[in-house]
Amino acid sequence: MGSYKNQHFVPRCYLRAFSHQRVGLAINLFNLDRRRAINNAPLKGQCSGDYFYGEDLVVERALQAFEGQYATMLAEIVRPGYRLTAQHRKQLTEFCCLQYMRTEAASRRAVAAIDEINDDVGMTDAAFRMTIREAVQTAMSLFLEVRHAMVDLKVCLVRNQTPLPFITSDDPSVLTNRWYQQDARARGTAPGLGSAGALLLLPLSPDLLCLVYDGGVYAVPNSYGWVIADRVDDIAAYNEHQFLNAFANVYFQDWGSRIQLSAAFTAVADRRPAARHRINHAIFDREENGQRIFRGVDAAEARLHETSLVHQEAIFPIPTRWPRHIGWRPDGVVYSNGSGAGYSRRATIPSDGGDYRRLRSRRR
Repeated sequence: MGSYKNQHFVPRCYLRAFSHQRVGLAINLFNLDRRRAINNAPLKGQCSGDYFYGEDLVVERALQAFEGQYATMLAEIVRPGYRLTAQHRKQLTEFCCLQYMRTEAASRRAVAAIDEINDDVGMTDAAFRMTIREAVQTAMSLFLEVRHAMVDLKVCLVRNQTPLPFITSDDPSVLTNRWYQQDARARGTAPGLGSAGALLLLPLSPDLLCLVYDGGVYAVPNSYGWVIADRVDDIAAYNEHQFLNAFANVYFQDWGSRIQLSAAFTAVADRRPAARHRINHAIFDREENGQRIFRGVDAAEARLHETSLVHQEAIFPIPTRWPRHIGWRPDGVVYSNGSGAGYSRRATIPSDGGDYRRLRSRRR
């Protein structure tokens, strides 16, 4: 039982590709709070916790199966002449989704979100609080449902042919959304895994990255699943997402790049959100055409009213730039029913279409 005590939320088989000589014993890290690089830190203790997934080992053993598949798949991907297969597209999508949901940072965000709401409404009962471990186990259960809603997403592999390597972190699978951040229609709503314009970015090694994207919004030119990245600016754009999303540490292979890495982080450090959730309040204003209209107010005013709405909005970091090969699809579409749920992909709306309308993703 003791051999299973140290449980990783970023698997060692994943971090191995970024380790010293890729043998999985030691890895270079850059601590964001202290802005200090550490040479050859033991890999075994990185991104792990005692019985992080619980002492019954049910989740831990299930994850080991996923991790074994990933290691086998990665060995095939790096072979010369490899072409991305349908099976590996599916596995990469699921691995990116799982890694996005399983980290300590993801669990802490979930706990903080619940605590925020409880504090806001005056709920002090400990029964309504959640622990990190409970958040982890909830996320693992949710993954089994969420992964089926991602089968429509496109996948490609980005081959880094520049002197600047990809870096990774303790929260390496980044969910972001260029369309939500740049289209005024999405202002005030927050994207999720089922949203139109979803992007998942996961570096697989210093010279390889997995890009999962909404093909209904973006156009990513590729050949047999491969995108060739030969501009340093594009690699820097991907690395910026790791700096903005990491919880505490960024990992890198080349110790000689530590000064350059520190400068790159300093340039974007002020873009890291102080909080990853925001609470919005609204009170009843009027009724129009049979619909109740609410208007936004601050928390103090909301508490003076008998009826009010509380809405929690996720906050996503906004990068300074995007890789140029993530382009816009000319005939791209999104779907909306006009509610605060935001904009969805065709695959994530009800099968009968519901009240959703098809809209062009790019306004003319």
